[in-house]
Amino acid sequence: MTASREVEAPAVTADGTDPELLDLQDDISFGLEEVNELLAELIAMQADRKAKDGELLSYRLGVTGEQPETLAKIGARYDLSRDRIRQLHTKAVGQLIRNAQLSGHRAADVFAERYPIGARDQQLVRALLVETYATDTDIAANELSYLKLRLAGHASEDAKRIAGFVTQRIAAWQKKTNRRLAKLRDAEPRATSQLNPWLGQVDWPGSATPDALPVVSARTVDSDDDGRGRFYLDKVGRDVPFDSGLEARLLWILNASDLVDSFQEQPAAVGYHRDGTEQVCYPSIVARLTDGRVVLIDVQPLGHVAFHVNRTKAAAGRAYAHSKGWGWLIWTGSLLGIPDLLARKVDAHTAAQLTELVERGPVSWPTIRQLRAEPGLELLDFVALVLRNEWRWDRGPFQLSAPPSHPPRT
Repeated sequence: MTASREVEAPAVTADGTDPELLDLQDDISFGLEEVNELLAELIAMQADRKAKDGELLSYRLGVTGEQPETLAKIGARYDLSRDRIRQLHTKAVGQLIRNAQLSGHRAADVFAERYPIGARDQQLVRALLVETYATDTDIAANELSYLKLRLAGHASEDAKRIAGFVTQRIAAWQKKTNRRLAKLRDAEPRATSQLNPWLGQVDWPGSATPDALPVVSARTVDSDDDGRGRFYLDKVGRDVPFDSGLEARLLWILNASDLVDSFQEQPAAVGYHRDGTEQVCYPSIVARLTDGRVVLIDVQPLGHVAFHVNRTKAAAGRAYAHSKGWGWLIWTGSLLGIPDLLARKVDAHTAAQLTELVERGPVSWPTIRQLRAEPGLELLDFVALVLRNEWRWDRGPFQLSAPPSHPPRT
């Protein structure tokens, strides 16, 4: 059992106070992906027993690669109150933990090694905060932290306490950053220096005159959900909501940079089709630059950009942006963008091995786990190969497969 005293949760960030200097590539690893793949696997097993449990867990925890949803948004799906959704989700989490324990699922060993029972609270809080930021899952940080610790074998009261510290640390950072926003003029050079490299990666349309910025957010169902953060940003003269530290970091840069004239969060509901069903996504931010150009930006954490669901959304977002005369940018929270990943050098032998496996048919996670033992193979190498070859990567359950135009070899 961990010590019961409360600790001051350590900063997750590079400068010790806020996230604008943190590069996600430092925290992307197969180890973190293993955790998320196992959570997705356990949720899929729960869905086999009770479909609604699986839906609630997937929507709330975001382990399929999509961002977690607020309780209000999930409630709107089922015409239930957010408190009722919280109750149902808590019950589903409890059942998932019991089933995992009774089945002897291997997740217990993996989680116990990553979140050891003998670790100090400070060590566990730090690890969980880093994972929250790297996966863009702040909205569900409490639930995810609790579930990870319980699957690792921590007692319920200890898991609740440590998960509470994680949530408190995120809330404290939000309040501190809100106070700092009054001094943005001192931050202009740093914000502009961070934005400049990203503007070089924007996918611009032809010479069409860009449409004007929308003046309201298209996302309304959960706009006032208390799980979302909120900053007053002087460039737009109002409170701007955000879902995560990663999204807040982008808002800070846009608000502080002298290259940006104005912006609007969640400016459009963009329709797309995935596996025969019609879906809607809300690209994160549209920004008007001081030179008159407009760019639609979607926040996708670096380790998630190759998931099939996110690539499908990106294709729809790009088409929508270009139809408006806007540029399109996927902001990964790293100096690395999509062009960098596509150009990334990967060991030729490892690339050939994985290519041969995919050509033979769908690849499972245990096979990837064996392959990752190859010297020098990192998760970003894997991400680069998926993007470069246009493979389909699904999580929950994991499957890596060739696109339809490349049928498996017989």
